[in-house]
Amino acid sequence: MIRGIRPLLRGSTYAGALFAYCGALASLLLLPFAALPALAWPSATYAVQVVLTLLVWAVLIGVTGTARTTRRVLIACARRMLGVPLPDPAGGRRRASAPGSGSAPAAPTGTDRRRTPVWLLLHVALGWAGAQLSMVLFFTGLTIPGGWAGVEAGVSVNGWSLRTQSGGWQSWVAAPCCVLLAAVLCVAVTNALRWLAPRLLGPSAAERLALAAERELALAERNRLAHELHDSIGHTLTATTIQAAVAGEVLSADPVAARAAMRSIEESTRAALEDLDYVLGVLREEKTGAEPARTLADLPELLDRVRHAGALVEAELPGEPAQVQGAVSRAAYRILQEGLTNALRHGAGGPVTVRVAALPDGLEIGVVNRTGAEAATGTGRRAFPTSGHGLPGLAERVRLLHGEFEAGPDGPQHWRLAVRLPVRLPA
Repeated sequence: MIRGIRPLLRGSTYAGALFAYCGALASLLLLPFAALPALAWPSATYAVQVVLTLLVWAVLIGVTGTARTTRRVLIACARRMLGVPLPDPAGGRRRASAPGSGSAPAAPTGTDRRRTPVWLLLHVALGWAGAQLSMVLFFTGLTIPGGWAGVEAGVSVNGWSLRTQSGGWQSWVAAPCCVLLAAVLCVAVTNALRWLAPRLLGPSAAERLALAAERELALAERNRLAHELHDSIGHTLTATTIQAAVAGEVLSADPVAARAAMRSIEESTRAALEDLDYVLGVLREEKTGAEPARTLADLPELLDRVRHAGALVEAELPGEPAQVQGAVSRAAYRILQEGLTNALRHGAGGPVTVRVAALPDGLEIGVVNRTGAEAATGTGRRAFPTSGHGLPGLAERVRLLHGEFEAGPDGPQHWRLAVRLPVRLPA
């Protein structure tokens, strides 16, 4: 019993009914335009004029529902007033897709475009029917007792009538029943709209595919940003930590070297802040500047930062790698950045050999460093903690570019990172 009357006590029930009634009232704005054809045909009978006005009115309501803005407003109102979880239409917050993603949102079909006009027509019809009947029942419940009004009360609808004697006991029984029926009608209208909303305002099959494509693109973009952040910030923190320690140790004995280390820290952190600002702007869906694009042309600067951290770097750059352009050049820079970061973190001293060879049929990248039982620099700092995502991230990056990836021990005392990326160099 309590369960049955619970919907009558919820404010959301009457909010949904109010949503229906407001839709009916809003449709009145189109009624003067719908009456124009009937007014232009004065010789027609009254019945024909009424039918013509209703038909034109329905057409105007349906045409209003074809606008995309109307659908978005209706979805937002249904979420708010009916409490129905409806997603925004596909493409509402679409970002630019990643290069080479090949994903495109599905175009709405004719059936998808017709669902909103159908919703509007049913919304208005339910609103008018519910508003009229509930108002009649409610005011009947207030006036039907008749004793306080001093008149005989009654109600007549489509030939059916109910009359009560002034002050009779029947009126006092019928009054609460009418008020209760008005509340039940509000429940029925709200439940009908809640049942219709997912079917007419919710995503269709094509829109679900488009929403899934958007989510896939968003996840791919976030995954790419996570790799970029790991590579950039991880390298910067590793290098600056070592450089700060070196600067502190040689500050008294060699102020020039200490100042050089501090300048390198400043340059590294400034570049990392640019990357961080860009990534945070994308994650917050804010307008950001151009993406910081570091390529093989920036390789000398990267090698200098590693040397300022106290590492001995031997670079072999046959074939002018700076000629490599586009995504391959950016990926190669990140691969070298991660390889050098790992050499700083886990190397056991000794030279780090870097080889970047631009060959006619591909780009070869190699980083070789010494390993040992205790990975430490010359100043005795132990290895840094690691997240374990660096090498898997590199392998995934190389796989997306259809390249070859290899990382592992190279003899008893060395670690080798080797990557080969397909590339077509300019003639």
